Amino acid sequence: MGAQALSSLADNALFIAAIALIQELHGPDWMTPAMKWCFAASYVALAAFVGAFADSYPKGRVMFITNALKVTGCLLMFCYASFGLSSTGQTYLVCAAYALVGIGAAAYSPAKYGIVTEMLPPHLLVKGNSWIEGLTVISIILGTVVGGWLISSSVSSWLLAHEWARTLVSTPAEAAILVIAFVYLGAAACNLLIPHTHITYPPQQKNPIKLIATFRGYVRTLWRDKLGQISLAVTTLFWGAGATLQLIVIEWGRSHLGYGLDKASMLMGVAALGTVVGSVLAGRIPLTRALSVLPVGALMGVVVMMMPLVYSPWSVYLLLLITGALAGFFVVPMNALLQHRGHVLLSAGHSIAVQNFNEQLNILLMVAAYTIMLKLHLPINTIIVIFGLLVTTLMALVIIWARANLRRDPSLHGLIGQEGHGKAL
Repeated sequence: MGAQALSSLADNALFIAAIALIQELHGPDWMTPAMKWCFAASYVALAAFVGAFADSYPKGRVMFITNALKVTGCLLMFCYASFGLSSTGQTYLVCAAYALVGIGAAAYSPAKYGIVTEMLPPHLLVKGNSWIEGLTVISIILGTVVGGWLISSSVSSWLLAHEWARTLVSTPAEAAILVIAFVYLGAAACNLLIPHTHITYPPQQKNPIKLIATFRGYVRTLWRDKLGQISLAVTTLFWGAGATLQLIVIEWGRSHLGYGLDKASMLMGVAALGTVVGSVLAGRIPLTRALSVLPVGALMGVVVMMMPLVYSPWSVYLLLLITGALAGFFVVPMNALLQHRGHVLLSAGHSIAVQNFNEQLNILLMVAAYTIMLKLHLPINTIIVIFGLLVTTLMALVIIWARANLRRDPSLHGLIGQEGHGKAL
């Protein structure tokens, strides 16, 4: 939990610092979502391989290696001015460095979630996920706040006033990235303390062609499972929407509320605080009732469409808190259900890799759509309404889909929480 908190905090702080670095280089507005797109692309490209990697070694060792890769990505960001590139070329190099951090995150994820299913029985997965998700969201709050705090004029001036810092960095964004690299090192140190769970898996395939073919089978298995397909559809939609909403809130804070990047990043933290509350409340929901939270997802889309109507700070904070709480309340049980079905049908590492592949693929699609709307110069409030309508409509379709599955096979209720490995339905 400590390793996850520090690594997640650094991931989110780095995103804010990387945006600030792009702005210092006078990169175009669409470069920010493009950077997010590169991060998600790492998950999609490596999805067939990271599950086998996570199941081949102790999870703590995997997490240590991937955090070391994230540190390398941070250090590479300092090299943007060393190659005599144009301003545009420098921003592309920053994106490439951020993509390397994405590679580390892609390989880290199956290990951090897989270890939960190795340590806990099915009936405790919702409670365990409630703790992990709650802690993760707290780290998201702190990460976005710390990222905004590090690039603020007062803190960056203080950092750059030290001679040791000036020998390594020269701008506020660079100073922030240097501090974040040390946070990743702290996470790596915690990784070394994670105990071995003594759960072993069969020898993993090493041939990349066979790995891709096997991974396709894993994807097919989860999508054909009547419970897995619903939970996978919901979490895929949620994470795609969440990543896009993160970008929307930053732009909304700038153009609708007149905030700078440091203050707009705080708005993301407010929404994440609401997610903590929702995640904690979701911990009371048993795994057998996970499907009952689906309407909450549709309600979240409706609440998002109210963003253009608010201006005063307290109404903005309240709306973002409610949005975050609804998100946390419905995604935690669905995430636990998906992890359980994946553990039953596949293995911890492979099931999380399938989940990441679908979620990050949707992030690519939704962030690309957002980027196109920005390039078309659509007002941010119009984008918000389109986004909210899309989420509400898709969640309504998922609810109809889930009820149809249960109507056709009422025995599905009895499979939630079932132990052991079995065949897809």
